[in-house]
Amino acid sequence: MATSGQPAPASAEIVPVSAQERLEVVRRRRPGNTVAAVVLVVITALFLYGAATNPTYGWPDFARYLFDWRVIEAARNTLLLTVFSMLGAVVLGVLLALMRLSPNRVLQSSAWVYLWVFRGTPVYVQLVFWGLFSTIYKEIRLGIPFGPTFATFSTDSVLTVFQLAVIGLALNEAAYMAEIVRAGLSSVENGQGEAATALGLSWWQTMSRIVLPQAMRVIIPPTGNEVISMLKTTSLVTAVPYSLELYTRTRDIASETFNPIPMLLVASAWYLLFTSLLMVGQYYLERRFAHGTTRDRPSRRARALSRVAQKEQA
Repeated sequence: MATSGQPAPASAEIVPVSAQERLEVVRRRRPGNTVAAVVLVVITALFLYGAATNPTYGWPDFARYLFDWRVIEAARNTLLLTVFSMLGAVVLGVLLALMRLSPNRVLQSSAWVYLWVFRGTPVYVQLVFWGLFSTIYKEIRLGIPFGPTFATFSTDSVLTVFQLAVIGLALNEAAYMAEIVRAGLSSVENGQGEAATALGLSWWQTMSRIVLPQAMRVIIPPTGNEVISMLKTTSLVTAVPYSLELYTRTRDIASETFNPIPMLLVASAWYLLFTSLLMVGQYYLERRFAHGTTRDRPSRRARALSRVAQKEQA
């Protein structure tokens, strides 16, 4: 019986378990997954063997035209279309997102109508209209509305087909970027902006230091997908018509060789290369803006310390 002021003895002594008596964790066997993996590998191998031995694919022509100067020039033009269109789309999309979040009803309505029109009509139809822009508007006049005109320019001399393609792609993509940016900005709690204002930060300081770093975690993943989608959407600029991008140029070469399949493979190879590079860039951007989130994987140092602790306990 324990005396007063002294702790009562433990009812049972904790005995350490020896290494032999410890339970060994064994991963559960899943034979179905193994069978499915084997079947998938066999199907993939059969398909690759069939494609490699099938003369219809025209692998000699594929190797011949893969680095043809015309194809390389078209690939460069495709990248330029993608970069310029996305830059314009991001700038206009941010402006439209701010208009959607504005308390001004006129700005809200104007942005909503823009999104309604450009998201509700096919991009190919919009590009066709841009191809007919010089027919609809033969001249561009600078002056005072309903007043004197100071300068007049021919539309064909001011806007090239490449510029019209960039404008058409950028205006369409801006409607989607506006919703992505609006979702990212709305994901940040209003209290953080109010706290920044209370601390004396300006609007730009609040956006650049507090709101945008958190919103980028939401904005970057869908924006990366939109960039990849834009890269492939450039194949539609033949509606403008702009014929110096990758798909149209390979199609023109195929009309000379009378064998479209190798040229389709050439275009696909270049698209896959660009898409892979964009996916790598998106991955590192997501890692850069994901620091501090609860879903981050443990660092190498933390994993190393965990392994050392497990060995010491053993």
